[in-house]
Amino acid sequence: MPVGVRLMQKVSSTRTFARIAPHVIPAMDKAVHRLTRGKVLLSARMLPGVILTARGAKSGRPRVTPLACMPEPDGGWLLIGSNFGRPGHPAWTANLLAHPDVEVNWRGEDVPVRAELLAGEARAAAWKSALEFWPPYATYQQRVEREIRLFRLTRR
Repeated sequence: MPVGVRLMQKVSSTRTFARIAPHVIPAMDKAVHRLTRGKVLLSARMLPGVILTARGAKSGRPRVTPLACMPEPDGGWLLIGSNFGRPGHPAWTANLLAHPDVEVNWRGEDVPVRAELLAGEARAAAWKSALEFWPPYATYQQRVEREIRLFRLTRR
C-alpha cells in the first residue's frame, strides 16, 4: 500500500479529521466537480467517489452530495454512511431511505440507480469488504453507538 494512502487512513481516523472534513471536503468536491464538468472529484484521488443526487427526505428537493464509494464488480457501488465517525446518520442516508431511486455521477457519467439499505448477511458481507477497502471505517464504527448504514446502488 502506498505511503500516502496509509498516512491518509491514519489521518482520517482522527477526531480532528471527523470534526473538520465534513465542512471542507464536500464543498471542495462540489466546486471542482462543477468546474471540471463532472470529470474530477478531489477526494477521489484517495478513494473512489460519486456525486449523489437524491430528493430530500422532507423537502423533496434535489440534494447533491459528493461521497466516497466502493465500486463493486457488477458495476454498482457501495455507499457507507459513516459520517466520518460522528454521531447521527448523515442526511443523505435518510434521503435514500425515503426516495431510493436516485442518480450518481460516476467519472462524468450520470447513472440512474436504486439504493438498497443492507441488513443481515448482505450487510455483514458488505461491511467486511468495506473494512478491507478502507480500514478507518472500523474506527468510525467504534466511535458511534449507531450501526453505520450501508447502501448498495444498482443501475436501473
